[in-house]
Amino acid sequence: MEDDDGTRALFHALDRLPGPRHLEHPDGFDHARARLRAAGLRDRLSHDFGRPCRLDEGFQDASFSFSLDIPAEATGAGVPLGVRLSDYGDLAVVITSAPGGHDDLDDAVRDGALSETDRDRITVALADLGYRPVAPRLLHRPYDGLTWLTDGDHATWWTRFFDHL
Repeated sequence: MEDDDGTRALFHALDRLPGPRHLEHPDGFDHARARLRAAGLRDRLSHDFGRPCRLDEGFQDASFSFSLDIPAEATGAGVPLGVRLSDYGDLAVVITSAPGGHDDLDDAVRDGALSETDRDRITVALADLGYRPVAPRLLHRPYDGLTWLTDGDHATWWTRFFDHL
């Protein structure tokens, strides 16, 4: 995981990318390429966990296009895991039980929701495929970017890069 200051700077840089007003993705986002990469991650995690992982896609009005589910029976902790892939900057977030369930993967390991082996499997696969894992605690900070999301009271960086808009 990147340090807090580096991640905050990255969020602001991605937030300034030219893009459509709807904020779903920046200009030049290659959905077909992103789908191939997401399918590659699904295949890698299916292999690494020894069970088929499901790739969900086709999300509308969202700043992410793909979500992967790792079944509970494949994990060391016996709980399902998820990975969301943002349409911005190759960002990825690992979800243990629900968004916001754990501040980061180390917390999830300490709480028994994630085994160290599974944490390593996921982070290595993400790194090998060029994704940038982000700690949920950084995503749940109030959004202070440049878009119309600042007009609301409850927007966070999660909203900006990993949620329905």
